[in-house]
Amino acid sequence: MTEAQARENGYEVKVGKFPFAGNSKATIMGSHDGFVKIVADQKYGEILGVHIIGPQATEIIAEAVTVMELEGTVEEMMFAIHTHPTLSEAMLDGYAAVEGLAINA
Repeated sequence: MTEAQARENGYEVKVGKFPFAGNSKATIMGSHDGFVKIVADQKYGEILGVHIIGPQATEIIAEAVTVMELEGTVEEMMFAIHTHPTLSEAMLDGYAAVEGLAINA
């Protein structure tokens, strides 16, 4: 869901956004354009939507699809291993940004 769709469906939402400019692998690749945006339910932290615009977004989106299918939460994903340096590490910072805890911001 988008942020607007989540609100329309009655959720109180929290959003985290992390730019690829703060991601080490994007720096190595010279590709800083874009971001990861996480839309989560404020009450339980369930991830309702994920938007990825940037390098190799099609390679990263599978994690988001899986966590949403399993009704995963921001907290659960903040403690999932995201190796360094990888583009998928931007997902970790996106989840953490929902709670204001992105390390590389």
